[in-house]
Amino acid sequence: MRLIGLAGWSGAGKTTLLARLIPCLTGRGLTVSTVKHAHHRFDVDQPGKDSHTHRQAGAQQVLVSSAQRWALMTELRGAPEPALPELLAQLAPVDLVLVEGFKRDHHPKIEVFRAANGKPWLHPEDPAIRAAATDTPPPGGALPHAGLDDIEAVAGLVLRYAAPWPS
Repeated sequence: MRLIGLAGWSGAGKTTLLARLIPCLTGRGLTVSTVKHAHHRFDVDQPGKDSHTHRQAGAQQVLVSSAQRWALMTELRGAPEPALPELLAQLAPVDLVLVEGFKRDHHPKIEVFRAANGKPWLHPEDPAIRAAATDTPPPGGALPHAGLDDIEAVAGLVLRYAAPWPS
C-alpha cells in the first residue's frame, strides 16, 4: 500500500481535484481508498435510522451492512481523535491511499494551491510537500508541479511521490 496526501487551505480545490483524480487512477488499474480529515462535527448517519438510534443509545461502534456496502461508525465518546496511522490501520489493503487534510502530519504530500484563494503557500515551510497541483508556478521554481486541471499530470505526481505504508 502506498500513501500520499493532498494538502492545502480550505477553498483550494482539494475535494474537486480528488473527485477527478480517483477515476484517473482507478482507470489505470489501481485500487484507491481515501481518508478525509474534518475540522468540524459531522455525521454520516441519519436520525430515525436504526443505526443512529444505536449510536444515540450509547453504542461505541455500529456496523451497518447490506448487499451493496457496509459501514462502521465509531463514537469517540470523549476519547482523543485517532492519529492518521491508527486510521490507516482500519483500511483494507489497496494500491494507493489518498489523504485529504492532515496537513500538519509528516506523510508525503502534494500541495493544492489556488492563487485566488489569497492564502500563503504551505511549501517550503512543510518539508513533506513533494510537489504541487496549482494554477500558478510555485515560488522558487524548484518544486515539481502540474496544473490543477491537468489530471493526468497530477496523477503522475501522485504515483511518483506516494510512499509505501507503513513506512
